[in-house]
Amino acid sequence: MTTPGEEAPVTSDFVRSYVITGGRSLPSSDELALHTLVTLAPERTLPLGAGPEVRAIWELCAGGYLSVAEVAGHLGLPVGVARLLLTDLSEQGHLLRRAEPPRAQNVDRATLEKVLHGLQSLIG
Repeated sequence: MTTPGEEAPVTSDFVRSYVITGGRSLPSSDELALHTLVTLAPERTLPLGAGPEVRAIWELCAGGYLSVAEVAGHLGLPVGVARLLLTDLSEQGHLLRRAEPPRAQNVDRATLEKVLHGLQSLIG
């Protein structure tokens, strides 16, 4: 309950996301895929007036490459919101982006058997 003149706390994640993004539309998934890896560019400083979410991204990405999905998960933000914040930092030159790792190729059975036999001979 609130007293007269007191505002009720806002708990909606939708409103929070709207505030974080400044009401801007979210970027398409083609622009920054979930598995795209991001990290801080060398010798960059935190942008002036950075919000708490950007500060959290800054600290996370300072440790090395993380995927867009990992950043969103660590921050507890919707993926679209994290993608928008990461896109902003990337466009400002603060982040390095790395394309997704290539998909694993199927290896023929004979090669796998050679590896297995080689390991067995090493182990005993």
